[in-house]
Amino acid sequence: MKNIVKIAAAFALCCASLSVGTQAFADAPAATLVVKSGDSEHSFTASELLARPDNKSVNLTGTVSGDIYHHKVEYRAVPLLALLGNRPDAHFDTVELQATDGFVSEIPLTLVERGAKNGAVAWLAVEDPAHPWPALPKDTTTAGPFYLIWQFPERSGVSREQWPYKVARISLVESPDHRWPQLAVPAKFAGDAGVRRGHDVFAVQCIACHKMNGGGSGNVGPDLGQPMNVTQYFKDAGLRALIRDPHKVRTWPEQRMIGFGPSVISDADIEALLKYLHAMASAKQ
Repeated sequence: MKNIVKIAAAFALCCASLSVGTQAFADAPAATLVVKSGDSEHSFTASELLARPDNKSVNLTGTVSGDIYHHKVEYRAVPLLALLGNRPDAHFDTVELQATDGFVSEIPLTLVERGAKNGAVAWLAVEDPAHPWPALPKDTTTAGPFYLIWQFPERSGVSREQWPYKVARISLVESPDHRWPQLAVPAKFAGDAGVRRGHDVFAVQCIACHKMNGGGSGNVGPDLGQPMNVTQYFKDAGLRALIRDPHKVRTWPEQRMIGFGPSVISDADIEALLKYLHAMASAKQ
C-alpha cells in the first residue's frame, strides 16, 4: 500500500511539473523580427508576418541553391523588398541580416533589387509556430523563426553565405567599406585586380563570421587581421586546406566553420582571397 501511495505521489509531482513546464512554454514571448530602414524601425512576430497579404507559399524545388533543408520544405514567405519598405537614404546600399548565433550577412541592395528584373528573388521565410520546420543537421533547433531564401539564385550568383537563417534583425545600412574603412583594399594595392577580387570574396564569404582589423559585425569566428594577420600564423597551404575542409586542419568541440567546396569558392577565388589577406598584412606592417 505504501508503495502505491509513493507511486501516486510521484506521478502527481511529475504531472504538476509537466503542467508548469507547458504553461511556461505557452507564456514564453513570441520571437520577433526587427526591421530597420532609415529612422524607421518595426518589430514583427511570426504570426503578424504570416498574416500579411503578400505572404506566399514558396517552393524551391528544382532550383540550384544554398537551402539548408535541400528543398524538402515548402516555405511561407514575404518578399524581402516589400518588408524593407521605403528607402529614403541612397547611402543605404546594403541589407544587413543579423542572426541569433552571431552570423551577420552583408548583402548588396542591388542583389535584392535584381529580383524585379529577372534576377534571383529574395524572400523572408517565416516559420509557423504551429508547424515548425525540421531540426537543422546535427542540431536540435530549426532554421527559424526567420530565414532568408532565394528563388532562382543561379540567376544572380547568390552564394551559400547569403542564405542566413535564425535571423533576428534586418537593417538597411551603408556598405561594409563605408562603415569600416579598414576593410578596403590598401592604397598601394589599388591597381591589383587579384587583391580587389579577394576583397570581394571576403565581403561575401568571410565577413559574416570574421572581422578584419576590427571591421565587421560577425562574431562567429576570430578576427583575421588582429592582433596578428592570419597569414602570419598559417601558411598558404594551411589556409587553403582550412577553407576547403576545416575539420582536416583542426577540431574542437565548439567548432562551427564548415568547408567551402569549389562550387561555393573556386580555386581562383581562394587564391584571390589569399592575396587580399597578404595585402592587408603588408599594409598593417
